[in-house]
Amino acid sequence: MNTKCLHNVNSSKMAEVHIVGQIVGASGFPDHSLFCKWGINTGGAWKALAGLREGQTQVDTPQQHDAAYWAHPIDIHYATKGLQGWPKIHFQVWHQDSFGRNELYGYGFCHVPTTPGMHEIECPTWRPSGSFKEQVSQYFLGGGPQLKNPDLIYSGADRYRLHTIAMGSVHVRLGVILRNFDKYGIEC
Repeated sequence: MNTKCLHNVNSSKMAEVHIVGQIVGASGFPDHSLFCKWGINTGGAWKALAGLREGQTQVDTPQQHDAAYWAHPIDIHYATKGLQGWPKIHFQVWHQDSFGRNELYGYGFCHVPTTPGMHEIECPTWRPSGSFKEQVSQYFLGGGPQLKNPDLIYSGADRYRLHTIAMGSVHVRLGVILRNFDKYGIEC
């Protein structure tokens, strides 16, 4: 079974959440030629019924704009027995230079809204700042510090000990559809 795209999980006795939308783009980053890797993380009580749980946008190289536009679709359907572990979308924004080298520009995450309807979300991003030596090396050679464990993007415990630099924002438009929450006694 493909772990990224799941189908035919029995959800007859579970509440359901359908998330449909797009990663619109990004703004506020120091350079153009950006792309985004994304994923959706949930708790153990959640089952993906259909859709992709992770992906990557194309590289957008705008000629006259300060923002990158991706319009990358998100469409995933979950079943759950409780609210614990509500879906979170995490992002990694990358810059691709003229030689095709990729440099991490920022990490970020946001919770999927718990109310049904259309939602415009602006997700701030950050990157590890590194030591003074690493910052000088990054200025002259490129690259820079990256997280060894990407789970730190959306798990709170160790993230707050990191020294970070604020970067730009990722813009997301999501439609949330809830089904059978009241039938199974789950309140949002």
